[in-house]
Amino acid sequence: MTGCHRASAQGWVHSGARKGSPAAAPAHNTTYWERRPEMSYQSIFKEDLFKDQTIIVTGGGSGIGRCTAHELAALGATTILVGRKLEKVQTVADEIKEDGGIAHPYSCDIRDEDAVKPVVQSIITDHGPIHGLVNNAGGQFPSPLAGINQKGWETVVRTNLTGGFLVSREVYNQSMTQTGGAIVNIVADMWGGMPGMGHSGAARAGMVNFTQTAAVEWGASGVRVNAVAPGWIGSSGMDSYPDSMKSWIRGLREAVPCKRIGTEAEVSAAICFLLSPGSRFISGDTLRIDGGASQGGSVWPLPKAKNNEAFNGFHRAVTPRVLQDED
Repeated sequence: MTGCHRASAQGWVHSGARKGSPAAAPAHNTTYWERRPEMSYQSIFKEDLFKDQTIIVTGGGSGIGRCTAHELAALGATTILVGRKLEKVQTVADEIKEDGGIAHPYSCDIRDEDAVKPVVQSIITDHGPIHGLVNNAGGQFPSPLAGINQKGWETVVRTNLTGGFLVSREVYNQSMTQTGGAIVNIVADMWGGMPGMGHSGAARAGMVNFTQTAAVEWGASGVRVNAVAPGWIGSSGMDSYPDSMKSWIRGLREAVPCKRIGTEAEVSAAICFLLSPGSRFISGDTLRIDGGASQGGSVWPLPKAKNNEAFNGFHRAVTPRVLQDED
């Protein structure tokens, strides 16, 4: 059977051939999928894995956060979506409810300590103890270091580091210190520096260290803290960058040993594992989800790849426009 046939059996159809035969695959050997509306999330994990658990996903209104929220809900979690714009997380909550899951949206600027404290309290009051937290909210803009002013630097650090700390601290102090739980922080592939986004690289590196420190300090309460570091993932965030970066984005796969861009579902699956009972002896670690791109490929020739079909169980996944434009 071909990969396309296997995916179709799970409720997915190949959408790589926008012009011509549906059987034609993209020349770059990357598979994209489009949704069959009647299907639900096709997780690799057992049904009801997170039944009776309340799990927060910050930045749940788009991209990896949206995908993760869908998978958690499909696995039985009461999923709490937190975002600055209520309408965005409300839309995702409506999607999840349409698919038969449980989701509740909350508006909060995670960079504001005075906003974080009461929203965490409200979540606990409304839904009980918090069992899991996914610190996914983040954002940055492309710029060399010499062009970043203080405000821009501090804004990105507050978004990608301070916000995650504040939410984690409040979830721990208000709930997990009594009940235990699991926290997963979303960072980035910033090993060896992050040229063009040094503010984000510094913040993400700080989040890795926070992950390690919190794992030690909070472990006695039964709280595990880990991180995932996505590499180049085909999510909606790719469309937030200027047109001048399109060709660069499309060429990213050439620096990946498996010669493709990852899917949101491949990140979500790792997050769900780190939240699950199967990872109860894992804490303070950062899992790279980058197809091996951070392992020194720049000094090793990368031949044409094969046998690298993407996993995508997300029935509502949408290929970023920047990748849809490829011919």
